[in-house]
Amino acid sequence: MRSEQDISRAIDTYGDMIRRICLVHLKNHADSEDVFQNVFLKYLLHPGEFADAGHEKAWFIRVTLNACKDHLRGLRRHPTTSLEVVAEEAAVLDEDKQAVLEAVLALPPKYKDALYLHYYEGYTAAEIGAILHKKENTVYSLLSRGRSALAQTLGGEANG
Repeated sequence: MRSEQDISRAIDTYGDMIRRICLVHLKNHADSEDVFQNVFLKYLLHPGEFADAGHEKAWFIRVTLNACKDHLRGLRRHPTTSLEVVAEEAAVLDEDKQAVLEAVLALPPKYKDALYLHYYEGYTAAEIGAILHKKENTVYSLLSRGRSALAQTLGGEANG
């Protein structure tokens, strides 16, 4: 593991270059910062030594490019829509759908997250469990309780 001085020196030396590479590939500041952190975490944990500064720079470029590709690949496998975008789109929904969406967004986070991932993103209970770090049966309980809360809010019956 590398020392704090090694990390600080690397960030000072290569930080701007890595941020630029990330922004070019990801076109998103928040995702770029995530990849930036991952690159330096990999550097921290990298056991090998570099022959010279050129070798180290090439390593950073390669790791950054691979991390960007991995990040984009992950987005393609599990495309997402933020809750804010869904709320903005609610303006064009008919009244019934808008009421349901508002009711979902008003639920406590544990129910809202499970219902959103299941119904809006199409994840299975097992996948939701992996995302939320919960057991699959817990996810089924959250979905059931969330549906019941929605039914109570909307004045209908809860059915799967």
